[in-house]
Amino acid sequence: MFRLWQEIGVDLGTATVLIYVKGRGITLREPSVIAVVRDTGEVKAVGDEAYRMLGRTPANIAAVKPMRDGVIADFDMTEKMLKAFVKKALRGRSRFFKPHIMVCVPSGVTEVEKRAVLQATRDVGARK
Repeated sequence: MFRLWQEIGVDLGTATVLIYVKGRGITLREPSVIAVVRDTGEVKAVGDEAYRMLGRTPANIAAVKPMRDGVIADFDMTEKMLKAFVKKALRGRSRFFKPHIMVCVPSGVTEVEKRAVLQATRDVGARK
């Protein structure tokens, strides 16, 4: 059956993020790391590239792991990381039709964090 939208599964893990796109398989498997400019919050790198920056960044760039011990330690960074990963996984595919996204979060997240991840997923551009 042909669908106009893509179906995406996201596993937000403490160590690794996996993104599965239906019909294409796992399109992204990268570390849960993000590098941002401290003053502006601009995302410099995510995943493998940000992982290589851990402990090696200039003073104005912070490379962090926003997920720790099975929970979201820094929601804002997790949201930015999720947006960047979904964009990276879709690799410029047509965004005319919004994707359906299912997100799997660590078992220790609170209800507030679940709602926050849901909101972040909608902000990424999820249709459902």
